[in-house]
Amino acid sequence: MIFAFGSGLLSIFFALLFYRFVNNKKCGDEKMVEFSKAIQEGSMSYLCRLYRVLVLIAFLIGILIFFSLGWQTAAAYLFGCLCSTVAGYFGMFVATRANAKVAWAARQGIGEAFPVGFYSGAVMGLSVVGLALIGMSLVYFIFKDPKVVLGFSFGASLLALLAKAGGGIYTKTADISADLVGKMEENLAEDDPRNPGVIADNVGDNVGDVAGMGADIFDSYIASAVAVMILGFELYHSQIEFVVYPLVLGGVGIIASLLGMIFVRISGNDPKRGLNQGTVATTVIFSFLALLSAIFLGIKPVLGVFLPTLAGLLAGIIIGFTSDRFTDIDRPAVQNTAHAAKTGPAVLILEGFSYGLFSIVPSILGICLALVTAWFTAEYFGIAGTYGVSVAAMGLLSITGMIVSADLMVRLWITPRVVRRRLKKVKKQLRFVIGLMPPGIPLKR
Repeated sequence: MIFAFGSGLLSIFFALLFYRFVNNKKCGDEKMVEFSKAIQEGSMSYLCRLYRVLVLIAFLIGILIFFSLGWQTAAAYLFGCLCSTVAGYFGMFVATRANAKVAWAARQGIGEAFPVGFYSGAVMGLSVVGLALIGMSLVYFIFKDPKVVLGFSFGASLLALLAKAGGGIYTKTADISADLVGKMEENLAEDDPRNPGVIADNVGDNVGDVAGMGADIFDSYIASAVAVMILGFELYHSQIEFVVYPLVLGGVGIIASLLGMIFVRISGNDPKRGLNQGTVATTVIFSFLALLSAIFLGIKPVLGVFLPTLAGLLAGIIIGFTSDRFTDIDRPAVQNTAHAAKTGPAVLILEGFSYGLFSIVPSILGICLALVTAWFTAEYFGIAGTYGVSVAAMGLLSITGMIVSADLMVRLWITPRVVRRRLKKVKKQLRFVIGLMPPGIPLKR
């Protein structure tokens, strides 16, 4: 319990350190700062509006939980809402300020921009797992009942559902509106700075991909851990090690993620290789530490919980690397889809849709294999199969800190390109206007 709580605090500590590192980087020139502030203001306005609505809904549901499940569960529920809100807000706060910093650092080369983008994503990744572990550890330490911790998971689920759905709808609406008005009505190019809808589009990207995704992962992480805790409590009443095992796994995952970040090194112009190195290193470190934690807790038999954990972890790796084969620009799937665009929209849609359907097959097979492996290995060693499957789910999400860091780094890598394109267009427009002005008119920088 102390280990899990301490690991959560360690995660928050490093998140603040990374934020300090990113915050000390230069934001860029005047125009870049202007665009960045517009995105910041729009993102925070949307988020504040969303949270005002969610607070009212959370309060009403909290009253229902108070009268039906008791004040302990209601308090845990409201605490879960608060932690989910803080995680989403903090991630959004950092991401919207890091976009321009990454864009400006990219002027010096990928070697300068990569750490800014990665550590910006790490702030969100470490905040999510840190707050989740701190919240679950505190609630269980105070009430000594995993069923009360379930209330904490309820709170996280509510905000995750509405933030993810609301953010996704907002970004699609803004994207389509910007394209319709800009391209169809005004004949403007993609991401033209004269189109206000472009700012709304980028606001929606940050809301959906940062705040929404963070709240969603926060919910999934907590729900998986609480499931293991409840099953351990119901199946092994007198053996507390089965209840606290998912919390210890979460703490081990944080340590493995922090150590794995040491191996994230960019080589040449390929940031993906560095991210993959960090992911593989985190996986290996976590596997070793998970085995040690099971031995230290005194769980017997050790392999009955370690092998299901390993099965879930490997399923996550399979999902990540097989998905990469269908989304990497240098892979045949993307190349063939791009080539199909030359023949017309019909073939392009069929090609892209076919690859989309085929891309989920390895992930589904990996999940099914992990589920079957977790069940039978747990049963073979005398552990309940349901407990083994739930542990596999926790193993899949255990290195969330590293995965979210890499994922948000890609999000931050994309948005600065939009900012840079806008700046180039502004400069072209300025040169055009200056060329039309009569000579002798003084210009201010």
